[in-house]
Amino acid sequence: MAAKKISTVLSRSFSSAAAPPCFFSRVRGGGGQSRLISRYNTTLAAVEDPITPPVSVKYNQLLINGQFVDAASGKTFPTLDPRTGEVIAHVAEGDVEDVNRAVSAARKAFDEGPWPRMTAYERSRIIWRFADLLEKHTDEIAALETWDNGKPYEQSAKIEIPMTVRIFRYYAGWADKIHGLTVPADGPYHVQTLHEPIGVAGQIIPWNFPMLMFSWKVGPALACGNTVVIKTAEQTPLSAVYAAKLFHEAGLPDGVLNVVSGFGPTAGAALASHMDVDKLAFTGSTDTGKIVLELASKSNLKPVTLELGGKSPFIVCEDADVDQAVELSHSAVFFNQGQCCCAGSRTFVHERVYDEFVEKAKARANQRAVGDPFKEGIEQGPQVDSDQFEKILRIIRSGVESGANLKAGGDRFGTTGYYIQPTVFSDVQDDMLIAKEEIFGPVQSIFKFKDLDEVIQRSNNSRYGLAAGIFTHNLDTANTLSRALKVGTVWINCYDVFDAAIPFGGYKMSGNGREKGIYSLNNYLQVKAVVTSLKNPAWL
Repeated sequence: MAAKKISTVLSRSFSSAAAPPCFFSRVRGGGGQSRLISRYNTTLAAVEDPITPPVSVKYNQLLINGQFVDAASGKTFPTLDPRTGEVIAHVAEGDVEDVNRAVSAARKAFDEGPWPRMTAYERSRIIWRFADLLEKHTDEIAALETWDNGKPYEQSAKIEIPMTVRIFRYYAGWADKIHGLTVPADGPYHVQTLHEPIGVAGQIIPWNFPMLMFSWKVGPALACGNTVVIKTAEQTPLSAVYAAKLFHEAGLPDGVLNVVSGFGPTAGAALASHMDVDKLAFTGSTDTGKIVLELASKSNLKPVTLELGGKSPFIVCEDADVDQAVELSHSAVFFNQGQCCCAGSRTFVHERVYDEFVEKAKARANQRAVGDPFKEGIEQGPQVDSDQFEKILRIIRSGVESGANLKAGGDRFGTTGYYIQPTVFSDVQDDMLIAKEEIFGPVQSIFKFKDLDEVIQRSNNSRYGLAAGIFTHNLDTANTLSRALKVGTVWINCYDVFDAAIPFGGYKMSGNGREKGIYSLNNYLQVKAVVTSLKNPAWL
């Protein structure tokens, strides 16, 4: 399948979106700072009178050894609708004992069950059948994603679930193509390498892209013949367990895929430190990633792959088409309510086009359609929960207080739920909190630069190194920047291209290892060398 540019798909989907009316007045802030106050219409039915989701919650238990079960403690926790803060459902709260049960089931399924002993072709067929079922149930799963997370339904149904299906079909195709090598040796020996499944894989996924992260983790693990215990994010537990049920309908043996919902300090920590988990994969914040890595090292030294935070630069060069650059940078920042690890949240603009770019970026943010994510044409729904909502507003306030110029937004949108106005800052300095902190929200910070050496140095001056965007028509400039930037992905005149075959991961404190593509298979395989002595070989 050809690579899809998320921002392009979104612009097509929402080209007819009506912008909420807004009015601006210039006021003076404390200490003589100039700031803008955005006064949005907060009586929109899309926000104040939420649409009833077209789906019901069928599964709210743990899935262990092929069976839906309550938590051993009997505890549940509420998962909330970010449009209102109201309870969607109460979900089983997994803890240490539940993780132990899930790992035990996965261990037995790996050591004694049919999955790793099945022909690779049969594993491929089961994964493919699951992808077909997933595609058949796109509407229900997309609705669960939107209800639980707040992302626009059109985004879930037209982009993310189809991408999830594509990932599983990609790894279904890999299952029977994983093999070792025959290696020449200095002497009468036959040497071969075997690529073996690593065993029980523990996986911890985040809340911003629940189903996509489910596919990035589960797809390669199962294709390689492993068994899995996956812990869902407490904010978004509903879609993964639904999908796991479909996997069993496709013929997946019991115990191969186990789903535990619960909290990081309990269920997540238990999985990371479990002595019978052979490999761990985590996607989330850098600070939590450090804890996960420490727990893994203190237990059985299990290998860990980490896909962590980012503060990605988006570089607009002096030869750029400003209108195109504004639209692309807008999508790079605001997609998924800004809740994207690779969001291009540091927008570096050459000084020759800076003023024009800032005014057009402000206008585009003011036109962004914010509201109930189940409403057609909405570009931006609510943030996932109250914690994220408050954190984003706190960092926005810090931007105003530190002297950045608030050009658009800066406050909540509406009076209910966790909606935030699309926010744009100009005149941002590198030492400001909004320039350094991963905001994970709809906030664009625009910086001015003079030349390539300067923007390279400033772009790389970050603890993160996940991704970068370059907007230029000059091939030499593109080549210079793409090789100089210390990041795992560089997008040139595009952004957020996530084809199943393209590896994704970070430099520095954005993590280690790669997701997607052929590279992710290495995360779930052991390499064994087998050396056999040869007697009177005809050739070496």
